[in-house]
Amino acid sequence: MIVLGYNGFTDGADTFGRLYGATGIDRHSILGHDAAVALSVDGELVAAVEEERLNREKKTSDFPANSLRWCLDTADVRLDQVDVIAFPWSFSSDVVNAMIQDIGDSGLTVEQKFDRLRRFGELYGGLVSKDALHADFKRRTGYDLPAEKLVPVPHHLAHLMCGYYLSGERDAAFMVSDGRAERLSAVTGEVRDGEIRLFEKSAIGVSHSLALLFGEITRYLGFMPNNDEYKVMGLAAFAPPPSASANPLLRHVVELHEDGRYTLALANDPKGTRGYYPLLDRIFGGDERRREETDFRAEVAAAAQQMVEVVTAHQLRALEAGTDLTQLIYEGGLALNCVNNAKLLESTRFTDIHVSFGASDPGVAIGAAVYAGGIKGRSRPAPTTPYLGPSYDDEQIRAALAERADEVEWTELDEESVAEQTAKLLSEKTVVGWFQGRAEYGPRALGNRSILANPGFADIKDIINTRVKHREPFRPFAPVVLESEADRIFEMGKKKASPYMTFVFPVRPQFHDVIPGATHVDGTSRVQTVTAESNPKLAALLENFTALTGVPCLVNTSFNVAGEPIVCSPADALGCFLHTEIDYLVIGRFLVVKK
Repeated sequence: MIVLGYNGFTDGADTFGRLYGATGIDRHSILGHDAAVALSVDGELVAAVEEERLNREKKTSDFPANSLRWCLDTADVRLDQVDVIAFPWSFSSDVVNAMIQDIGDSGLTVEQKFDRLRRFGELYGGLVSKDALHADFKRRTGYDLPAEKLVPVPHHLAHLMCGYYLSGERDAAFMVSDGRAERLSAVTGEVRDGEIRLFEKSAIGVSHSLALLFGEITRYLGFMPNNDEYKVMGLAAFAPPPSASANPLLRHVVELHEDGRYTLALANDPKGTRGYYPLLDRIFGGDERRREETDFRAEVAAAAQQMVEVVTAHQLRALEAGTDLTQLIYEGGLALNCVNNAKLLESTRFTDIHVSFGASDPGVAIGAAVYAGGIKGRSRPAPTTPYLGPSYDDEQIRAALAERADEVEWTELDEESVAEQTAKLLSEKTVVGWFQGRAEYGPRALGNRSILANPGFADIKDIINTRVKHREPFRPFAPVVLESEADRIFEMGKKKASPYMTFVFPVRPQFHDVIPGATHVDGTSRVQTVTAESNPKLAALLENFTALTGVPCLVNTSFNVAGEPIVCSPADALGCFLHTEIDYLVIGRFLVVKK
């Protein structure tokens, strides 16, 4: 059985701009962002890529035409051979009627209700109805998709199925929390023997979305919501968290209720992007001037981070009370708050928390395909590879280098000497672009489209932030380490591995001075673990580097600059290399320097 999952709309960004006044990257931030395609053949995920890697538009919500072509070509499959095409949003009649009822029951004026109904009607008829999806697919592919082949999948179930599939399809409790699905923002429940059971009394509606609130705080601090929330998480470490009883957000904005539920002081509104500003100014004593001050921003960020930790712990306590399962799947945009994830695991009776490399919306293309293909309900070894995207052979790399021959020089290395030569380069205070194999899927660079450096130098963070990434100086960098070494260097707690950078751990005190370049101001690191099986080239590089320097890990950050997608092709990599102060580029077995 061949199943294709995809996310994205041709007119999504323009529709949200027109109906809700969204501008710039905000136009991609309501539905369909992180457009992508995933292809499954007989239950095996064979190809997946995000559209932004190919069209080079960050966070794009466009119909993923490039991704679709690449996935089909890679698997040598024609569209008419695909059995099911799954889309990770389902605005069924029941859902739409309930949404209309929600508007009718709201406290809005009659005029506001009609305005909201008008906007929703245009959104439904022109974008998310099954007829609109069918028309968009035909318009962009030329294929008149048979109606029975198009399967809309509820958004939160697509998130869940991504985590379920990538964690090995074992029985597990789950929590999905993100900005919004069709009507809800957070759900909990369990998957047992292939059957999904939602704990409906614990569900949270979109109007009280914790993730959207965190996005509003992200904007309030001068960052881009639905993109820069991780900056708020990193900035939070620069201020001590308030006591929970004194946290202004927990006192005046969020109210906890029974069964893991909560409500917000102001309902989220897609066209009211700054509705929280006056309230946040009042409870934090802020104004336009103070919002520019680092200390004030860190204070608000610390309160916001603590708010997320308190609220999600509240949800998990209710989930624990409703299930006897010991494994937890955590997916959705909030699951990328890796500082919170390790705390949640250590504070609950769950023996492990699985957060996939597709936890945010890139994962819903995978999850929709899994759901539409049928849940097997059997335990199996997890397909742990995130390396599902395009790869390039020597001939293609040479051709890309030849296009830049007036700007670069290169040396062809033997496969066996790539790790050794790169380790020698990294033993110095240098920055290396590392481009190998198939591109990673998801928001993290996991060692195939990475910028690497030596964490033994305390100022390497400043060098990368200013000379290469062109981003804020407070931003930390993640270490990549051999899985066999991880627990010796980091306090891993219940975790044995962290292959997707979705957990943060304390650095053991004796290693603070050994890897200062990968240790955040609070003494923690967002760790990626690798093995020779999961990424043989990166593992070989780590082994050579550690043997040469005694430093047990490398700094690993995404191969891009601020505001651009991670590089995908050799041409992308060369462009980024030449427009930054990256010292060397290792692309396949080619060592590249600037002329």
